[in-house]
Amino acid sequence: MIDASDQRSPTGEPVLSLRGVSKHFGAVSALTDINLDVHAGEVVALVGDNGAGKSTLVKVLAGVHQPSAGTITFAGEPVTLSDPATALDLGIATVFQDLALCENLDVVANIFLGRELSPLKLDETAMEVRAWTLLNELAARIPSVRIPIASLSGGQRQTVAIARSLLLEPKLIMLDEPTAALGVAQTAEVLNLIERVRDKGLGVIMISHNMEDVRAVADRIVVLRLGRNNGIFYPDTSNQELVSAITGATENSVSRRAGRLQAQQEQRDGSQL
Repeated sequence: MIDASDQRSPTGEPVLSLRGVSKHFGAVSALTDINLDVHAGEVVALVGDNGAGKSTLVKVLAGVHQPSAGTITFAGEPVTLSDPATALDLGIATVFQDLALCENLDVVANIFLGRELSPLKLDETAMEVRAWTLLNELAARIPSVRIPIASLSGGQRQTVAIARSLLLEPKLIMLDEPTAALGVAQTAEVLNLIERVRDKGLGVIMISHNMEDVRAVADRIVVLRLGRNNGIFYPDTSNQELVSAITGATENSVSRRAGRLQAQQEQRDGSQL
């Protein structure tokens, strides 16, 4: 877990800062006093069990829900994210788990959906050039921008969704379960995309249940438990510590397995003496 003296802690002003953010749905508290910082060129993984408040927090930042309390600072200025359009205009882009792609439309149409150039007389050439530019920045493996989304793999679809989020040149991108239901090769492709987005100097919030994916790309890991902050960790944190923070239980299958492995190692070491 991070302490105040840890030299690996990010320096400089964060692109996004949350202080005391809470969200209530009637008598139900989905988020309570959430603090979160995300810096430019940093991937922050948001992890937690089902019902921990991860998706609610993303929807607050995307302007879908308004916080019941707390302050949100973006690019050094206090902001009110009253709706998704406001969040987009400020520079906060979101790629939700369902990707929201139209399978019958081609790659260009999906990237520019709702933001077409010269909508009364579509500038197809300019949109195609811009689509290729965005995809090339991500080193995407898309055979053609004129093929329908239905013919693309899961990793390629995620690529198109990320490229669409870059269209308005955001400062922060939020990815909700970007590697869910993907194979090994497609997962590696998406993780490479996330690293390229970070290398462009953008802040990235990544929600994932896969600890290996989190370790592969995250600079910091923020754990939520029952709608509250429950620690900030680094990728070199042990699985035992992360699972304990996520579940709130120090005794679990991961800790028992670690104990057995340690006992076996000690037994081997003793037999060699």
